[in-house]
Amino acid sequence: MQQQMTGQSQSQQPMFTTPPQVITGKDLNYLADQMNWLLVAAKKCSHYAKECTDPQIKQIIDQTGQMHQRHYNTLLTHCQNNNSSATASLPAQ
Repeated sequence: MQQQMTGQSQSQQPMFTTPPQVITGKDLNYLADQMNWLLVAAKKCSHYAKECTDPQIKQIIDQTGQMHQRHYNTLLTHCQNNNSSATASLPAQ
């Protein structure tokens, strides 16, 4: 397994630095939820940046929205991984 665990969050769950080779249906549900949250956050940042009149605050909101967009794109890349070839290499149960 290529996953590396580093540190632990406050809830004592391990943090993975690389995605798993096989993404299960449950994993996909978690990813879909996270992507929805990121998309909403990016849209809110875009909306509030347009309404903001202070250039410094507008820039910070824009940067935050771009961060959410980058995280969304990263998760999208993981979801586009060819899962069927990885599952074919697993032993049958």
